[in-house]
Amino acid sequence: MKQLQSSWKFVRVYPVVPLILIGLLVFAAVFAELITTNNGEGGDLFYRNFPPSWYENGSTYYILGADPLGRDVFARVIFGARISLMVATIVLSLGGLIGTLIGLIAGYKGGQIDELLMRFVDLTFAIPFILVALVVVIVLGQSMSVIVLLLIIFSWGAFARQIRGESLALKGRDYVSIARISGASTPYILWKHIFPGVVNTLFVIGSLRVGSLILTESVLSYLGVGVPPPTPAWGAMVSDGRDYIATAWWVTFFPGLAIFLTVMAFNFLGDWLRDYLDPRLRQLRE
Repeated sequence: MKQLQSSWKFVRVYPVVPLILIGLLVFAAVFAELITTNNGEGGDLFYRNFPPSWYENGSTYYILGADPLGRDVFARVIFGARISLMVATIVLSLGGLIGTLIGLIAGYKGGQIDELLMRFVDLTFAIPFILVALVVVIVLGQSMSVIVLLLIIFSWGAFARQIRGESLALKGRDYVSIARISGASTPYILWKHIFPGVVNTLFVIGSLRVGSLILTESVLSYLGVGVPPPTPAWGAMVSDGRDYIATAWWVTFFPGLAIFLTVMAFNFLGDWLRDYLDPRLRQLRE
């Protein structure tokens, strides 16, 4: 009983389940070819809407069934994990870099520079992203690069606003004032004195943004303006099965479940990081 309580406390204090789910996602994305020999792009119409293996007329070849074009749902979910993780990684890296740089400059410089940069942030929040994505895809065509570029343009603002607030608080510290008086350049102060103080916040924002980026990419794919077919994408898979929910529920259910579990895992991890990196919140949880 004592060991069970100890295990439960460990699971409650540390994000064990979210890390397991994220680990499975990364493993599926990296080793997709080893998990399944089918890339999920080609299908056989003879097996359209074929049921999962546990059905009486199912087959172990289609573990999670087949979609309306006879493509393996399991393989498409596995390779869809690679697409979602790749998009989230690229967007998070570039968007986070741009937003962090702008936030540091705005918070440290203040004045008109701060005002101008923050108005750009407000502009990105005010523009309806889905509408812009629809228009841009119609004009430029549907492609992975277009979607990634759009997500980067509309994702840096969240980093910039939060990092700017942290920079405003840090620039008044004594060690920053001493560095400024001693003649240190602005890039040196930002890199050596301000940036180390916002790293924890950067990790928290990044972990929370991964889930929202994956969800946004899925929504775009669902609307038909995301990852171009026949590349497997979770949102597109949900869209493919929406007309067959009553007869072939597995086409929509399993990619929808993958989206749900992935977003929840990253959100829980982000909440834990926020509490863990803030001593006051960590004491409250313990």
